[in-house]
Amino acid sequence: MRPSSPVKLKTLPALLAVLSGERKAGKKVVFTNGCFDVLHVGHVRYLRAARRLGDRLVVGLNSDASVRALKGAGRPVTHEKDRAEIVGSLESVDDVVLFSAPTPEGLIRAIRPDFLVKGGDWKTADIAGGPFVESYGGRTVSLAFYKGFSTTRLIEKIKKL
Repeated sequence: MRPSSPVKLKTLPALLAVLSGERKAGKKVVFTNGCFDVLHVGHVRYLRAARRLGDRLVVGLNSDASVRALKGAGRPVTHEKDRAEIVGSLESVDDVVLFSAPTPEGLIRAIRPDFLVKGGDWKTADIAGGPFVESYGGRTVSLAFYKGFSTTRLIEKIKKL
């Protein structure tokens, strides 16, 4: 039986209230996003590195409908609430917020992170919300890419078993 709401999963209004207090205390907010459909060590390393950039790591998690639109039929493998609980269970992650839009631009505009982060397979110029974050002095960062780790390849490997 799934818990009704993992502690780190927040609505956007609840998250914004928490972040307001953190900012008043001088804390730096880091934002990243993704599907995190089947969590693997590349994800864990990436989230750990993202967290080191600031004081609070917020993960925008694609909703099930959003994952299907991006990845196609048969995805996600893991339900959004379960993915939120799994990602939220990581020590490096402070908050998780779901979004259904094609990109997290709306979340980014609402959250106004100090650091907007994606994996090294993204060029900073291609990161949704990057120009907005940089317009108020925030930074867009592309972190190291961990070769050999891919959710799609992992799913294909499991299917072959």
